[in-house]
Formats: sequence, structure tokens, C-alpha cells
Amino acid sequence: MKFSANLGFLWADRPLPEAIRAAKAAGFAAVEMHWPYAVPVAEMRVVLEETGLPVLGINTVRGAPGDNGLAALPGREAEARAAIDQALDYAADIGSGRVHVMAGCADGDAARTTFLENLRYGAARAETAGIGLVIEPLNRHDAPGYFLRTTDQAREIIDTLGQSSVRLMFDCYHVGRTEGDIVTRFQDLMPWIGHVQIAAVPDRGAPDHGELDYRAILAGIAATGWDTPIGVEYKPDGDTDATLGWLPALSTIDGAAPLTGA
Repeated sequence: MKFSANLGFLWADRPLPEAIRAAKAAGFAAVEMHWPYAVPVAEMRVVLEETGLPVLGINTVRGAPGDNGLAALPGREAEARAAIDQALDYAADIGSGRVHVMAGCADGDAARTTFLENLRYGAARAETAGIGLVIEPLNRHDAPGYFLRTTDQAREIIDTLGQSSVRLMFDCYHVGRTEGDIVTRFQDLMPWIGHVQIAAVPDRGAPDHGELDYRAILAGIAATGWDTPIGVEYKPDGDTDATLGWLPALSTIDGAAPLTGA
């Protein structure tokens, strides 16, 4: 099993180029980022070429405090599309494979319609650029009021769009906090999934403790044939390097590992 370091949380105390170098030194196969836009593209290209790490994804900006994204906010379409343009342009410039389009805090039919329209706009641009879009349900504990709350809701949105460039971000942490039965949910949703992330439940710490048995879960995911690096998006308790004891053991998992305990 290969892993992608989410540098929104890992090595967050370092400048982003240094965090990328740290991820390489720790043995990660890829990186992903939340909002890398303050780093000039030229500087980012240098460190990515130096390390050889692919960028699996970046996020659209969150907007104003409390927005947590823009794409489902009625009346904010111009801002939402500017955020999508910014993310797609930056992603293209650094070779990022996907953009996470953040929905924002909203509810109701108008929010759904707005989200669909903004995703259609983004999908047209993404397909031209050869970049994928992902949407991610966030749990109600960490993101109260967020528009996209469940994997079923995300699947319905993706089916309604009918755009091959729009996929589901399957974050085991969020699914674990709201739906459970991670392996079965993954198997059912695999045709819709574009990226996978992990963290401990319920504290969003390293994936070596808590309610989820990641040896079993990752074995179940590997058994489906999934071979893209898994995004590791947890909040380190102290220095990131000191929390990586899980990495050697989970890296040995493959599709032949037992599923018991998932």
C-alpha cells in the first residue's frame, strides 16, 4: 500500500516546499495540499521536480470565515467559479491530478442547484485540462451545516451531473464518523470514487489507534484492486515525524491481507 501525505496537516509548521521534502524523506509516494496558492508556481515546480513526488490534489479556497467553500452558496456563483478557475489553473501548472471543489455551508434545493451548476462549469474546464474534480462529504461534528454530508448524497450529485471528471473523495474518517461499515461502503461506491483518505476516528489523529482498524480497512480496499496512493490527512499530536510509526506496517498491506475486523 502506498500513501500520499496531506500537507494541510502533516508538517504544517514548515513552509510548503520544506513539507514536500519532508514527505519524500519519510517515504511517502505522493503529496496533496489544501490551499497552496501562496507558493509561486515556479518554486513549487522546483521542489516537485527535485523530490519526484506527484501532487494528487488541491482544494478550492474556503471563502470568508464560516463559508467552508463556495460552490453550493446561492448568489456567490462568480466567487465560486473564480475559485474553481484558480484551482484548475494552479493544478495544471504544477501537474496536480485533481481539484477538490469545496461546497460550503448551505442547505436546500437552491444550494443543490447552485452546486450542480458550478460543478458543471468546473467539469467542462477540468476535462479540457485533463484534471479530475472530487467532492467530499464532511461529517456534521467537524463541519456543521456543510452542504455535502453523506456518500449517498455525493453519489446522487455525481449521477445527476453525468460527468466522468467528477468523482467522490472517500475520506474514511468522515465516513467513519457518519456512516460506518467502511469496507462495504467503499466496495459499493468504488465506481464513483476518485480518491481515498484516512485518519483515526474519532480524534482525527494518526491511523494507528481509535475505532477503525486500518489494517483491515486498507486490506479490504486493496482487495478491490485500488492501487492509487491513499491520502493520509490526520492531525499530528506534536512533531509529524514522531507520529509516523504506523507507516512501515501499513505500507506492507496488499490485497491478500485478511479482512477480519473491518
